[in-house]
Amino acid sequence: MSGFGHYARTADELEREIYKRGLALGLDWDDQTRMRELARQALSAEPGGVMKLLRSPVRQDKLTGELFALADLMLDTMRQSAQIGVHTSGGRAWKAFGRALYQESEGLGEGTAESLGTPSR
Repeated sequence: MSGFGHYARTADELEREIYKRGLALGLDWDDQTRMRELARQALSAEPGGVMKLLRSPVRQDKLTGELFALADLMLDTMRQSAQIGVHTSGGRAWKAFGRALYQESEGLGEGTAESLGTPSR
């Protein structure tokens, strides 16, 4: 399985960055209501909405945009690794936010990764 270790390393790096953004935003990863609120915001963002947040002069908006962009990267990493049969997951922060994204996307009847308002690749 040589060469597949980068998925775990990438997930660890993304987890660390997600955690740091959450810390700066004052998030409690156990607060399911807040996690779902953030997930709803991410999923309902219009196309380019994350870029708008990233360019905002308001620190909270910028951090939120960074959190959403990192979540999109985590979903991509997980999807890519799954396509070759490698299970990849993040830590506590990612699992809390990822679970909320999944729950909210189910409620909207959408696929999570396609709905984060980030530009398609």
